[in-house]
Amino acid sequence: MKKYKISFVFPMFNEADNIEDTIRVTTDLAKEICDDYEIVVSDDASTDNSADIVDTLVRKDSHIKLIRLKKNTKFGGALKAGLENASKELVLYVDSDLPVRQDDIKKMLELLDSADVVTAYSLVIKDASLKRIMMSKGYNFLVRLLFGLKLRDINSGIKIYKKQAIEGLRLISRSPFIDAEIFSEIEKRGGRIRQYGLVFELRTKGRSTISRPAVVLRTFWDMIRDRFSK
Repeated sequence: MKKYKISFVFPMFNEADNIEDTIRVTTDLAKEICDDYEIVVSDDASTDNSADIVDTLVRKDSHIKLIRLKKNTKFGGALKAGLENASKELVLYVDSDLPVRQDDIKKMLELLDSADVVTAYSLVIKDASLKRIMMSKGYNFLVRLLFGLKLRDINSGIKIYKKQAIEGLRLISRSPFIDAEIFSEIEKRGGRIRQYGLVFELRTKGRSTISRPAVVLRTFWDMIRDRFSK
């Protein structure tokens, strides 16, 4: 099997129930598929002991890096910091509860032979609540309309970038809109984006904060600001 040099990037906010298992599973995968790797955890000013857990792991394993933000940025700042501190030829960003199977990660990596970015979309409805379905559909529609992105799921929980595709991006978003901003900037550069369908694992520990009112409002503010300032 082809070996890779990968930076695994995990933006994190209050994932004390998940992050140690996530790093353990990622380490096992990295040893199987990588010549060289690092695990970059970017903590978005967690209020639980997530960062302390990672800090303990850092002391035991030089492959693990921890970036601690002093202020909560509603996700976007944490992802930006993680990407900026990634040093390998491939950058693999995953949600900190690790909602993807290892086999799907391997199959996504194979698609990079004909792409600069590989992003996932869900083959099934992950959250059946009417509120989340409407929010997701409405958001994806607006992003397609305003930015011309022909992607099924802008904010899916895993993306793989060639490092050169994201180098030098001037990102302004401090919310989940950063995913759309990255895609838009890569397409402006002529980058190739491929999509991969999978079934995401349901979260069993901790809870997602992406639908918090403050996060939603910041996301729409970043969308409007990006559309009319660039």
